Amino acid sequence: MDSDWIQSIVEEVIQQLGRKEPAAGTKEIPIAVSARHVHLSEQHVDALFGSSYQLKKKSDLSQPNQFAAEETVILSGPKGTIDRVRVLGPSRSLTQVEVSQTDAFKLGVKPPIRQSGDIKGSAPITIIGPKGSIYLTEGLIIAQAHIHMTPADADRLQVQDGQYVQVRAETARPVTFEKVLVRVSASYRLEMHIDTDEANAAFIRAGQIGEIVSEGQRPSLPAAPVQPQESVRHSAIFDGKLLSQHEVRQMEETVIRVGKATIITPLAKDTARELGKKIEVIDK
Repeated sequence: MDSDWIQSIVEEVIQQLGRKEPAAGTKEIPIAVSARHVHLSEQHVDALFGSSYQLKKKSDLSQPNQFAAEETVILSGPKGTIDRVRVLGPSRSLTQVEVSQTDAFKLGVKPPIRQSGDIKGSAPITIIGPKGSIYLTEGLIIAQAHIHMTPADADRLQVQDGQYVQVRAETARPVTFEKVLVRVSASYRLEMHIDTDEANAAFIRAGQIGEIVSEGQRPSLPAAPVQPQESVRHSAIFDGKLLSQHEVRQMEETVIRVGKATIITPLAKDTARELGKKIEVIDK
């Protein structure tokens, strides 16, 4: 039996057994370590695994409706490759690869630190599957440390979506994580995500709890609608190729119409839902 496969199962079991819930009345956050992984679009699932291929669930992730798939791929860069990189499901509207800085050194690439979904101008990477390979001109990032939370969590912790905070972890090597991004959605579960380099440097172990020690910088919110309501434009057509969280926040309209060819990032969908906006796909 493959030793890496056995180790992955052991780590998953330990993580579930070691997980602790935050104490009531505190600003404590469960910390989880996110290893290198790949999010694939349906088009790229087909290209790597075969036409009309469906990802097979291996195990559920901590975030609702997300799962680790049985499928793995190979990442290839100018200086090397990394085998058996886990694919996460379900498929997304665009393909994104998340690695650590150590992984980047091995591959010979220079990915930027970005929040998930923000891949414009990011690093290129080749992904190899059993039925084919794809070359991404952009899509490789090092994930920004971030906290998933529900609106109720945000109210309790007195933070808001898009805000950066500091999180203290008391370990054998205590550390304060700077510029941790807050992400708020009703579909999330409270948890902070860091990569393997950050975890190793801070001696983070399964079940680790961190605490928000500074609320940091709050995001700029869209201007309030001008009254009376009749003077507000309720809908607008977005002509760009990629609708991201930034554009959703900047647009004052409550209905954003996009063409079928426009890529809508997961964060754009979450942000629209949180701001009470609607994204419609139209023929144009």
